[in-house]
Amino acid sequence: MATLSKSPSSRLGAAFRHGDRVMPLELFFDLVFVLAITQCTTLMSHDPSWGGIGEGMLLLALLWWSWVGYAWLTSVFDPEEGAIRIILFCAMAAFLIAAISVPEAFGGLATEFAVAYSAVRLAHVALFLLASRGDPAFRRSVLGLSVATTISMALLIVGSLLDTPAQVAIWTLALVPDMGIPYVFGAEGWRLVPGHFAERHGLIIIIALGESIVAIGVGAGSALTWGIAAAAIAGIAVVAAMWWMYFDVVALVSARRLANAEEGRVRNELARDSYSFLHFPMVAGIILFALGLKTTIGHVDDPLDAVPAFALLGGVAIYLLGLAAFRYRHVHTVNARRVGLALVLFALIALALDVAALAILAILAVMIWAVIVVETRSYGAGREGVRHGEEFPAAR
Repeated sequence: MATLSKSPSSRLGAAFRHGDRVMPLELFFDLVFVLAITQCTTLMSHDPSWGGIGEGMLLLALLWWSWVGYAWLTSVFDPEEGAIRIILFCAMAAFLIAAISVPEAFGGLATEFAVAYSAVRLAHVALFLLASRGDPAFRRSVLGLSVATTISMALLIVGSLLDTPAQVAIWTLALVPDMGIPYVFGAEGWRLVPGHFAERHGLIIIIALGESIVAIGVGAGSALTWGIAAAAIAGIAVVAAMWWMYFDVVALVSARRLANAEEGRVRNELARDSYSFLHFPMVAGIILFALGLKTTIGHVDDPLDAVPAFALLGGVAIYLLGLAAFRYRHVHTVNARRVGLALVLFALIALALDVAALAILAILAVMIWAVIVVETRSYGAGREGVRHGEEFPAAR
């Protein structure tokens, strides 16, 4: 249950969150993030080069950090009360403009993206400043966030006026203040509702997985052959396996560890590291897989080029490494099977350059499900205990 009870100023016309449940307005807000993810995939599919991958991942990182800020915000505020609802609608509008600009964010719409993105971030900071009045520790953390956000937004706008290589460099630099400030100013002053925070990030994993399903349909277009049907089945098998690997045990254990962590610095640091930071490689890996899957569905009988091969196999590998790091941050043990599979998938990229894409996708599906079978058998009764509310043995 939530522990936040203090009410902010009546001029804000809102209340602090009291429950764990993710509210409909939060899911509604996430719809614009869905579009933003799709637009990142579109950008990379239109420029299937290493540069295109880098630009897509940079934009995804910027958009992710914006989404993370609102995840923390709505774990403090009740988003459906008072003025917060209206401000979130306004932030959605700005986020929508930023998402629309993504495919041309390194072209003709660079400034539009930077300005719209800055509006999203500044609305978030303004709400936090209002909420932190009367709480010195919270206010100190928010002021640090304000400084970092201002620097980052200035860098984004300046970078949008430059040529692409310089723009990429400046926009990459813009991530540094945002990502570094939580460590500089510490985590003592932040607030969150652990059950809500964990569920919010679980739902964003589902949203990212949905992009892979969309990629199957987009890759197939209006055609349906036996090869496309087989690739679609293998693709959904991999997506289901990625869902299983997160939600079967890991998400449950991590949510309980966050809820049971000491309130204040310890819990906030755990949330910062394992959710705000370590969920990004998982989301990025899923989006890369969606890109590779889209190409595979459209060329089932042909070998993949280097970039789509990296996206298909390397995307899943990055997801697995993110999962392993997420688990390690909570229970301080390494899942050697998942790390080993990730390394094997990286090695298979070379094979994907010479073997039909459908065969590579089928191999991927078989391998990831083989690991799930082995894991499920090795967990034994401990898995059922976790799924019915017990703690997971740390040695597993």
